[in-house]
Amino acid sequence: MSMLAALREMPRLSPEAARIADRLTALKPYQPGRPIEDVRREYGIVGEIVKLASNENPLGVSPAALVALAEVLPRLALYPDGGCHDLRLAVAAHLDVSPDMLVFGNGSDEIIHLLGLTFLEPGDELVIGDPTFVLYEAAATLAGATVVKVPLTRPGLVHDVDVMTAAVTEKTRLVIIANPHNPTGTIVENTAALYRLMERLPPRALLVLDEAYAEYVYHRPGFPKALDFVKAGAPVLGLRTFSKMYGLAGLRVGYGVADAGLIAAMNQARSPFNVNLAAQVAATAAINDYAFVEKSRAVNETGLAQFYAAFEAMGLPYIPSFANFVLVDTKQPCRDVFHALLKRGVIVRTGDVFGLPTFLRVTVGTPAQNERFLEALREVLGTGATPAQLQ
Repeated sequence: MSMLAALREMPRLSPEAARIADRLTALKPYQPGRPIEDVRREYGIVGEIVKLASNENPLGVSPAALVALAEVLPRLALYPDGGCHDLRLAVAAHLDVSPDMLVFGNGSDEIIHLLGLTFLEPGDELVIGDPTFVLYEAAATLAGATVVKVPLTRPGLVHDVDVMTAAVTEKTRLVIIANPHNPTGTIVENTAALYRLMERLPPRALLVLDEAYAEYVYHRPGFPKALDFVKAGAPVLGLRTFSKMYGLAGLRVGYGVADAGLIAAMNQARSPFNVNLAAQVAATAAINDYAFVEKSRAVNETGLAQFYAAFEAMGLPYIPSFANFVLVDTKQPCRDVFHALLKRGVIVRTGDVFGLPTFLRVTVGTPAQNERFLEALREVLGTGATPAQLQ
């Protein structure tokens, strides 16, 4: 019997404690990409392993952040600034917003958790796409709220904003749209539809636009930016992260931008010292590393083109992406392909966890990493493989 099951059966458990135990039992844990060393141990791989599973920046860390980190190392015995003062001012200047419109977290994942703590309670509803990032549902489950899932369009796998709007009720407290979307890489570009959604929201509700991949699309003319909605006074909170474009996934720092009143409420639920000192210093330096951002975006665009050309040559359908990963349909059970790739030292993500049983989600790497994956995929699928590759 599991610990939760045993706890649930204790006669001394209060009704409220029993409800909490039920929520924890129903929680769907996040499944991260396989770590390199884990794969090395399991398969006995000695050579290089290519990890294209977690949407990390293949160019590594922002050079400006590395310089700042070297200087901060002697200070790591000290607690960080609980208010993220320097980082707050740097991000506020970068976005041209007031510093009190920002909340910082241990990755944007923590901001999602804070949204549940601050705005959801039993009886409330969260409206999300399906499939989507699992932590949205987790935040609602922990709060005892109801999750309303709206299927993405098929075959394009895009949020249907008008259908999501129709799903809004007086019980709706949050609507979350990842734009660009994870795991599909698609975007919502219909600004008018987003405004129709906002108009439908009850007075106590909020639209959350998760823009973890914002740096890959904010340069697109007409892209509906969360920041613009926030500055216009709309009921919107934007989520951003330093994990993707800036290469700081290992340090965990993200932030939310919204009306100062909403941010103040979230800060009430925030733990002290939730963003570590190294993360604050690195992010403060990285936010202005424009050269690294441009280089990373260029590498990503080249990599996407490399993937598309290869998939088309192999006859594999794929979903055009606006992020740093792509979904490709292998036309066979993705788990089988995934494990065959692992044996060849290539780590990707399976689509079955997103309800896409024949898809793989592949992060864009360097040209060499991308080709390593493509060669392994050709070999596994027997598509366009040469006799030498099959040996």
